[in-house]
Amino acid sequence: MRVLVLNPGSSTLKAAVLEPPDRTPLASIEVGRGSDASRDGDAATAVADALAALRPAVDAATIDAVGYRVVHGGPRFSGPVRIGDDVVAAIDELADLAPLHNRLAAATIRAGRSALPGVVHVAAFDTAFHATLPEDAIRYAVPALWAESWGVRRYGFHGLSVAWSTRRCAELLDRPVADLRLVVAHLGSGCSVTAVSGARSVETSMGMTPLEGLVMGTRAGSLDPGILLALLRDRRLTVEELAEGLDHRSGLLGLSGRTADVRELLLAEAAGDAAARLALAVFVRRAAAGIAAAATALDRLDAVVFTGGIGARAGPIRRRILGRLAILGVERDPAFDVEPAADPATADDVSEPRSGPAIARIVAREDVVIAEATVEIAGGGAAR
Repeated sequence: MRVLVLNPGSSTLKAAVLEPPDRTPLASIEVGRGSDASRDGDAATAVADALAALRPAVDAATIDAVGYRVVHGGPRFSGPVRIGDDVVAAIDELADLAPLHNRLAAATIRAGRSALPGVVHVAAFDTAFHATLPEDAIRYAVPALWAESWGVRRYGFHGLSVAWSTRRCAELLDRPVADLRLVVAHLGSGCSVTAVSGARSVETSMGMTPLEGLVMGTRAGSLDPGILLALLRDRRLTVEELAEGLDHRSGLLGLSGRTADVRELLLAEAAGDAAARLALAVFVRRAAAGIAAAATALDRLDAVVFTGGIGARAGPIRRRILGRLAILGVERDPAFDVEPAADPATADDVSEPRSGPAIARIVAREDVVIAEATVEIAGGGAAR
């Protein structure tokens, strides 16, 4: 089965065509969508541009199914599903819990269904991997009414990336997935840490929304809720202004005052920019603390996995995070300061130190997970 995978992001639409179980894309492309597609992106144009860019290698008429990454599945979606109008509506309804992502996903799905009406369309959810979280990881220490009547609970995100990293780490270590205890740090424009025990999520840093947890590109991560109450109570900000600040103007961008791009911040730091140095220091501190905290949910720690754009490709950041984890017996391998190869097939690497957990660097391949889920839902036997 030939599957087109569409992964809508805040500034790009990633598109790849795969034929599972083969992991090598027949073709892949990233289409720019402006600086913030969650505000003004044109999904129909992005999908059309992606299909046009793929056309020299893959004719759209040969595509059997389309799989989409959707960030928030809420309580309804605990696995991939075939898309109908009701599914698109449900994804849209969850947009308030993932405003940077779900509206884009729903718009991309509508555009994809319009462009390729004769094939099966499947949604794969980042939250689904975390359906195994135990009750004491899901619940917040708030009044029971909030959880029981209003659905206030932890969902967790980056599940597709964590699922791939878990499987790939097992391959690199040549060990069964069921035997591994991992902490996976997905560090990119969005950042999270997940503890994985036997391929099951048992702890994760993101919460009911993708705002909780580590410092991110433009998102604040966890902060004292009293700050938010004070800003609202004193009428310094409206709810809309508060949401804008937390989603779009915080994180590395807010700390540095210049950019959310770690590559630019490293250059600025080297040139003596104090704000850039502070932004990276806060980012590293919070990431290391998140990894250490997640490890407490495991009975042992076999490996720490770095993935995402920053995790896999920013050696100086990995080095600083690992330096803070030395107290846990984590050893830094100097080879991991070197940037990985451009080819994802050869970029992944693992270090097995003399003692302590292994350290893995794995390029995110949500496209493989989505394509396999799409084949499973579509039945694997569509005729072209």
